[in-house]
Amino acid sequence: MANLNVQVPSLKLNDGTSIPLVGYGTGTAWYKSDSGGALDRNLIDATKLALKLGYYHLDGAEVYNTEAEVGIAIKESKVPREKLFVTTKVITNIKDIPNAIDTSLKKLQLDYVDLYLIHTPFFARSDSDLQSAWAAMEKVQADGKAKSIGVSNYLLPHLSTTMKTAKVTPSINQIEFHPYLQHGGPNGPLLSYMKEHNIANSAYAPLTAVTKAKPGPLDDIYAELAKKYYVSEGEIALRWCIDQDVVAITTSGKEERLSDYLRAMTFTLTPKEINEVSRIGDKKHFRGFWQAKFDENDRS
Repeated sequence: MANLNVQVPSLKLNDGTSIPLVGYGTGTAWYKSDSGGALDRNLIDATKLALKLGYYHLDGAEVYNTEAEVGIAIKESKVPREKLFVTTKVITNIKDIPNAIDTSLKKLQLDYVDLYLIHTPFFARSDSDLQSAWAAMEKVQADGKAKSIGVSNYLLPHLSTTMKTAKVTPSINQIEFHPYLQHGGPNGPLLSYMKEHNIANSAYAPLTAVTKAKPGPLDDIYAELAKKYYVSEGEIALRWCIDQDVVAITTSGKEERLSDYLRAMTFTLTPKEINEVSRIGDKKHFRGFWQAKFDENDRS
């Protein structure tokens, strides 16, 4: 286990706020199907551990049904609020965003979140659904209940539709992003649009190529780079995101793994290595989430 005292670097968003480039996720692995279920003490303790190690960026969502645990962990950790960056997302109560944010804040035991996201665009049945939801998000920010507002899982049509009536540009788009799902790369329609409008990219499932998408064409280069930098392949995967200013969301309940992930802050990949991982990664397509919404070979 790495015994490191490192600081996670931050990225400045288009609204002037700064977001840590690595976040601790309280979804997927910790998801609870019952919103009224018992508190998960394991998640509370894991989140407190993450905070102790220096993961001050916590990523949650109402649909995970874990906001109460995150709130308790924050309170018990006694980490000053100003050191934290807390993200949550709305989708379950997307038709009543004002009530949704109030409910989330009550569960989190916070006065505001640092980032509030629309979790998915797939609720929308029309352009006006997307646009009215975004207007409600703008009101949340104006009321001081979220410092930044953004979206998640948005494709180019969803972003461009939203932007037609937006008064505030989304600060970030959190998407599944890894070398086997690059959305056309930096010059593709989605990422180039995001760059043009200064919408940051945040990656969930950034470790996919070294976990559930194995074996794959990246196995050899990941192993070579891990050996070169004396780290794990997971840390190479995180660094591939960080070196491209992509916010990476990851999780674990194990102290050793969380501690080791911080080694990703101790080195940088060369531009050639970043490009090589991207090039080789493009040889395989793997989507771990929302498969039902896409054709098998759709890389958008």
